[in-house]
Amino acid sequence: MTTITARGPDVWLAAGLRTPFAKVDGALARHDALGLSVPVVQAMLAQLHGARPDLAIWGSVAPNLTWSNLAREVLMEAGAPATIPAFSTVMACSTSMTAAFEAAGMIDDARGRSLALVGGAESMSRVQLGLGQNLSDWMRGFQKARSLGQKLSHAVELNWRDVQLYLPSVTNRTTGLSMGEHTEITAKQWRIARADQDRLALESHQRAVAGWARGFFDDLVIPLDGVARDSIPRGDTSLEKLQRLPPAFDRTSGQGTLSAGNSSPLTDGAAALWVGSHSGMEKLPATAHRVKLVDWELAAVDFRVEGLLMAPAFAIPRLLARHGLRYADIALWEIHEAFTAQVLFHIRALEDETFLREKAGIAAPDRFGAFPRDRVNPNGGSTALGHPFGATGARILSQAIKETAALPPGSLAIVSICADGGQGSVALLQSA
Repeated sequence: MTTITARGPDVWLAAGLRTPFAKVDGALARHDALGLSVPVVQAMLAQLHGARPDLAIWGSVAPNLTWSNLAREVLMEAGAPATIPAFSTVMACSTSMTAAFEAAGMIDDARGRSLALVGGAESMSRVQLGLGQNLSDWMRGFQKARSLGQKLSHAVELNWRDVQLYLPSVTNRTTGLSMGEHTEITAKQWRIARADQDRLALESHQRAVAGWARGFFDDLVIPLDGVARDSIPRGDTSLEKLQRLPPAFDRTSGQGTLSAGNSSPLTDGAAALWVGSHSGMEKLPATAHRVKLVDWELAAVDFRVEGLLMAPAFAIPRLLARHGLRYADIALWEIHEAFTAQVLFHIRALEDETFLREKAGIAAPDRFGAFPRDRVNPNGGSTALGHPFGATGARILSQAIKETAALPPGSLAIVSICADGGQGSVALLQSA
């Protein structure tokens, strides 16, 4: 058993519930982020048998003009007591993990905050389109015109070149490149081979399918619209099938390695978890999977210099060094698979002493030892399970909580998520 000291009061995480995850325009396509979230929150609240959380934090990445505070709207729509404070947060793919860290910082029994409901959702099937800014400005002017003459006068001022829609896309605003295009660049820099990416994708599907077959996900997923399980994991895929897929983000150089098969798909879904003190955890059923949140780390890099999704490779060693831990001390690693290439270049960076010393600022990187690749994502990752941006943090944390809680007392786990904007979040968990 590894002995480490938590910073501040003990904070616990308990595994929550989620919808099945489905590909965009698939089985859950009729729901927006609010519609996906409500049944999850209702099921979470039902676990309390009349008790209530003291606050709620919820997030979604794709913007929607229908609401400004999704968290509050979800609670009201779910029939939760109107006296529960709720606010929304966003940090790209780290959204609901960051929400868990925010909740952890607010847990305080003395101030009546012992239990928080945390989560997020994404409906990539119901992304709202908007007007371009110039057309929006013109529309506001037209609405302010009072007389018919003023409206006609304003109408002729419209520049038809301004008549355009704003189409949200999975691209970085600063660079204009997609996540996949950025990952292709970093994969080339770290010499990540296509064969290794496909092999990891196959393992992800095999582990997800096996996890469902042995019932691992049964108490983590609630049915929605007659869908009872994730629709993305493929039991019939093979290395040969994956290798036949064409490059998805670099189609012209002949050097593209990322394909639809080794990249996470656009996904619909919602997920939640609990964050609380010891007394807050007592509101939950005795069967709830729970672990201690020992520490966490947020990192940001200049993605004009480093890879867009490289931040966890900086955060993980800093978090471990703070506690004097080696890679071998971590019994479980849950690493978000935005792309299998990204997982592989994270691991390669973690094994590169020059990177650790000169980039991550680790004084003695040789002490970390070899990275235990066999301990990563035992029940599949986002490549196979899906990646609804706002929900992934809660999904991966709940999954890791259940996995860690089954390990011997004192066992440690690292949960890592990369996020657009050159950011990332990492949690250090410990079994009770």
